[in-house]
Amino acid sequence: MVEAPNDAASGRTEPTDIAGVAQLIMDLQAVGLRIDTELETTRRGGAGPSDSGMLWIEGVPVTVPPSSTSPYRLRADDDGQSIYRDGVKLASVSGTSRPRFYDLTTADGIPYHQIALLHLDSLASTVVQVCNYWGTSDQCGFCGIELSLDAGRTIAKKTPEMLAEVAVAAKELDGAVDATLTTGSSAAPDRGALYVSRCGQAVKEATGLPVEVQFEPPRRLEILDQVHDTGVDAVGIHVETFDPAVLQRVAPGKFRTGIETYFRTWERAVQLFGEGRVSTYVILGMGEDPELTVEMCKRAVDIGVYPFVVPFRPVAGSLMADLPAPSREYTEPIYRKVAAFLSERGLGADTAVAGCARCQACSALNLVQQAGAASPCGSAGQVEATPPLLQIGRRPA
Repeated sequence: MVEAPNDAASGRTEPTDIAGVAQLIMDLQAVGLRIDTELETTRRGGAGPSDSGMLWIEGVPVTVPPSSTSPYRLRADDDGQSIYRDGVKLASVSGTSRPRFYDLTTADGIPYHQIALLHLDSLASTVVQVCNYWGTSDQCGFCGIELSLDAGRTIAKKTPEMLAEVAVAAKELDGAVDATLTTGSSAAPDRGALYVSRCGQAVKEATGLPVEVQFEPPRRLEILDQVHDTGVDAVGIHVETFDPAVLQRVAPGKFRTGIETYFRTWERAVQLFGEGRVSTYVILGMGEDPELTVEMCKRAVDIGVYPFVVPFRPVAGSLMADLPAPSREYTEPIYRKVAAFLSERGLGADTAVAGCARCQACSALNLVQQAGAASPCGSAGQVEATPPLLQIGRRPA
């Protein structure tokens, strides 16, 4: 058995200039990175960090969209690879090699990489790669869940047995440190929560890894008790935006569920899983009211929920593919305020245990918190408004 690498071996270390690296990452996730050398691992389509390169910047895990127009360039140099701007080296980079478990197949001939992927040091899979919103007027504008299925890069439904088999290989061969399992939304009363939890239970029992499962709010809160009984460690229940006008426009199905339903679901989930082990994505740059966003993030933190604040990232082929990512000037003040709330509550990436909030590669929130850059909410400065939301061309129902 191959031992899982420690943090240093896997690439995750703490940079000496945390605040500087945080600002660089915020810029990169806004304007992208020009790739002048090879970047081994990229992610296209799907429900995760789509259309991104995965790398370690000064030991920090990061997903960054490639861009041919970015002022930042990834170049080979004497240190291996580094990020430059205007000819000045800004940070050292460690790439990620192709995971070894990708070359394996199941007894039925299914490649392991069609079952789960390694996002830096986290194993991730969409266990049901279809969604009842997809292709209807309810389709979420930011999502690309069925794109990778249409392209033949994955299979529609993964079984618990498949996922357990792949997770063992990912841990032993490539040092996966946790597992994140998500699913397309279902019309069933549990919204898909019970199946993804059974899959999570199989992974945890086979590997011992911490596991987060992600799903929409079930129609009955008692279903959360059944999820908890499977032994998974954390849950992600993602509202995506706290601005009801934006939610209605970009995710009509979630809007009908209602933001208050999310809060009721989170409260029950925190009672079961504990503070910091329940998270929600909060996407910045979709036209939301920033002050409302900050206020509602605080409300979530106050009940023990980790609001995983991330910049919007356009996914090629999605309904919002033409909406640009927000600037650092917009995202940074929000990061600072939310980081302050988290610090006051004693929550952080370490309390998340597993999942996106543990990984943090798609956000600078944890670095901002670590750097002590968070200020009291009233003194962090006014957050600026985003440009008006672009019109989304929806597919016919």
